[in-house]
Amino acid sequence: MFSGIVEEAAAVTAVAHDGGNMHLTLRCSFVDELKIDQSVSHNGVCLTVVSLPGDGTYTVTAVRETLERSNLGSLEPGSLVNLERSMRIDGRLDGHIVQGHVDTTAVCTAVESAEGSWYYTFAYDVPAEMMRKGYLTVEKGSVCVNGVSLTVCDSKPGSFRVAIIPYTHDHTNFCRIESGTVVNIEFDILGKYLAAIAAI
Repeated sequence: MFSGIVEEAAAVTAVAHDGGNMHLTLRCSFVDELKIDQSVSHNGVCLTVVSLPGDGTYTVTAVRETLERSNLGSLEPGSLVNLERSMRIDGRLDGHIVQGHVDTTAVCTAVESAEGSWYYTFAYDVPAEMMRKGYLTVEKGSVCVNGVSLTVCDSKPGSFRVAIIPYTHDHTNFCRIESGTVVNIEFDILGKYLAAIAAI
């Protein structure tokens, strides 16, 4: 379980393919605090630490299902990945409840400067049947983009916009998102449960 409050944008140092799996090696500042089997969110995808070689890096493995549903398959050495360790039960929930189970990808269609902040617009393709199950955004609701907890504005069927403050821009991989960039989306789990209850 995560909160969508990114701790660090870390660089990928190596990518290795093994059948349908992909092993990602990253370098981050808190690697000495990680343990084997620990869950870490990578661009909003919950992955398990499988290797700690002791050189300031760690490795996680993404399976085919994850690669098909997320943007992790496009990562390469030098890519920036938003990282968040799992939430502490005794901590504050500063973002919103994020499972680390990416629902789909979205494409950035516009980046607009707003006198010190930015508006990012994203478009996604989700079947109407899935939208009825809560796979959508609502105005002023929560959405997780590349692991970042954000508030939705200008919610429309198949698209939404978010406002990004300078701190988020500079400390996550939003600094590299531009028109055409593919991002990971996790819709609000509370919305999914409400949609499921309403359908009973």
